Formats: sequence, structure tokens, C-alpha cells
Amino acid sequence: MAEELRGRTVAILAADGVERVELDLPRGALYGAGAQVEVLSIHTGSLWAREWDKDPSGTITVDRDVADASVGDYDALVLPGGTVNPDQLRINPGAVEFVRALVESGKPVASVCHGPWTLAEADVIRGRRLTSWESIRTDLRNAGAEVVDEEVCIDGQFITSRSPFDLPAFCAAIVAQFAAAPTAA
Repeated sequence: MAEELRGRTVAILAADGVERVELDLPRGALYGAGAQVEVLSIHTGSLWAREWDKDPSGTITVDRDVADASVGDYDALVLPGGTVNPDQLRINPGAVEFVRALVESGKPVASVCHGPWTLAEADVIRGRRLTSWESIRTDLRNAGAEVVDEEVCIDGQFITSRSPFDLPAFCAAIVAQFAAAPTAA
């Protein structure tokens, strides 16, 4: 097993309605690379997950409420998708502020599918190059991003992907990008 992320702590920020595979596969890749991973949310307990936004897919344990999390505790952030999940995050001031502060810290942020909606709400993508699920691309453009249709798009600290079909490439990219970034202070 590779250990390129040993000593790193990665936050995955999600809410109810998260697309299960978009949380589980990146988390597994990060664990496999030696990272410690914490699931943050806008409430404690557990999240209800979905498959293709419609079908129930069990629950996911929340490690910490985002309101109690400090950007300094994390080396990177993952924002999975599903339509309901980022829609809830982007109306929660604490979640939006956490994302904004983490981006402003210069740490890497990875987001897949509908996940970049939260980045748009945090107003951190102006002038950046991103990809996403097709239906939110106009929202990203309106927030000032250059939107591309690529399996994985890397622009500075941002790593984005379009859909669950891109997860193998996305997971490889986040491990490589997170490993290349400086560790938390």
C-alpha cells in the first residue's frame, strides 16, 4: 500500500443527499494512500446517502459538525456531489465560510459532479478553470469560472471532475495533488 498521504488529514464536506459513490470512492483512495479522513457536515450523527440522486443508499457517519471544524486541522478538502447535498451546503453560512477559508488558505480542494455549486456560492472560482456535471455549468460560468468538459480538470489548488464515471481518474488525481501540496501548519 502506498503511503504518500501519511500524516495528512483530509476533510470531506457533505450533507444529506450526498451521492454515496462520490464520497466513498475518494475516501477509500485517500485511506489507501495513508490519509486520515474526516466527514464534516452541517449536523452531527449520520447523513442519508443516495445513488443517482434518487435511490436510498444507506447512511454515512459524520465525524464532526463543520461549525466545530478549523481549517487549520486539514490539509485538503473534498466536495462530493449529488444534487441535494451541495444545495444544502450552499445555503449553510458555516459550510460556505469553511469552504471560503480553506480556499483562501491555498490548500487543495477537490470537487466532483454537483460539488462545485458550493465553490460558486463561496465566490472562490472567478477566473478559475473547472469542470462539473453538465447541468450546473451555467451556474459556474455565472460565478466567473471557465468551464471545460474534461474527465479531470486541475487548475492550481482546484481538482474537479464531471461525474461518477470519472471517479477512477479523479481519485488518482486527488491523491497526487494532495501529496504534492504542503501539509497543514
